[in-house]
Amino acid sequence: MSLKTVLVAACALVDADGRVLLAERPAGKPMAGLWEFPGGKVEANERPEDTLIRELKEELGITVSEPCLAPLTFASHVYPDFHLLMPLYVCRRWEGIVAPQEGQRVAWAKPNRLRDYKMPPADEPLVAHLMALL
Repeated sequence: MSLKTVLVAACALVDADGRVLLAERPAGKPMAGLWEFPGGKVEANERPEDTLIRELKEELGITVSEPCLAPLTFASHVYPDFHLLMPLYVCRRWEGIVAPQEGQRVAWAKPNRLRDYKMPPADEPLVAHLMALL
């Protein structure tokens, strides 16, 4: 049996105090209540960087430019019905103030507190990379 591969781009927004932004998955979505790095599915004919620029504007009301997105690592995780491939970028500079646009809760967490937030299985291994970087 072959599983469909889903490409999702994620971003670790890091503020001036070295905290990382997490967003809670809203009710009604798969894995609701879990905390994740903002981002979204890469659409057809779209690059992961373009996805993040679009999604961060839609979800958080901020403007990010491509040179501010630095690739860090990626997650590869098999869920029961699909395979998730998720590049993780780090962004330390953006325009605007983070303001959730879709009713989701957000939290700024110090790197050593990221494990205090229950995350989807694909996001969990990314925490170690962020802790080593920050």
